[in-house]
Amino acid sequence: MAPADLVAPFVVALEWASVAVFAVTGALVASRKQMDIFGFVLLGTVTGIGGGTVRDILLGTLPVFWVKEPIYLVVCTVVSAVVFFTAHIPQSRYRLVLWLDAVGLALVAVIGAERGLAAGGGPLVAVTMGVITAAFGGIIRDILAAESPLILRREIYVTAAMLGAALFVVLAGIGAPKSVGMAAGFAAALAIRALAIRFEWSLPPYRARPGRPVRTGEGDPKGN
Repeated sequence: MAPADLVAPFVVALEWASVAVFAVTGALVASRKQMDIFGFVLLGTVTGIGGGTVRDILLGTLPVFWVKEPIYLVVCTVVSAVVFFTAHIPQSRYRLVLWLDAVGLALVAVIGAERGLAAGGGPLVAVTMGVITAAFGGIIRDILAAESPLILRREIYVTAAMLGAALFVVLAGIGAPKSVGMAAGFAAALAIRALAIRFEWSLPPYRARPGRPVRTGEGDPKGN
């Protein structure tokens, strides 16, 4: 089989893996909220397919991927149900959510960027699609679970997805094999996010500054 023939199955495998991993994170959040099995399935499903759904709608790729292949819904349901019966095993479910979410983020960042390029978008559009695919499933999950979305916290999250997607786009632009570019983008995004979790890295927040004092006569010819 020629290398080019391996690219499509490779991308599909990544998408399957990302949907399953994100479904696990959604179900684990449901376990922390002590939801019933239907809550597990809901959070697992919206997390698993949410980012890809927003991406496909923005790119005009209709019907969206899980409508064309409903088996993705089955995977989310089965994974969520399994987590319902096994979520008590991990000692720290929050840490597990963070690490699995990091893997899912890295996977879908490169998938989203690849979908953006395949749809005819330029480099900026492709990177944006990578970020959207990586972030929106988790945003929906956290909103439904009444938690502060990771993307709105000080943690390095979107930055990891953006850099991973950008690396893939750059490598694709210089003619590197797609599988190599996607592997490199995945590794970069995962490494950045993992280091941020391990060492609690964050970007500097905005800090309020005192306003500039208004001097008499400034901006008002009458001095009022």
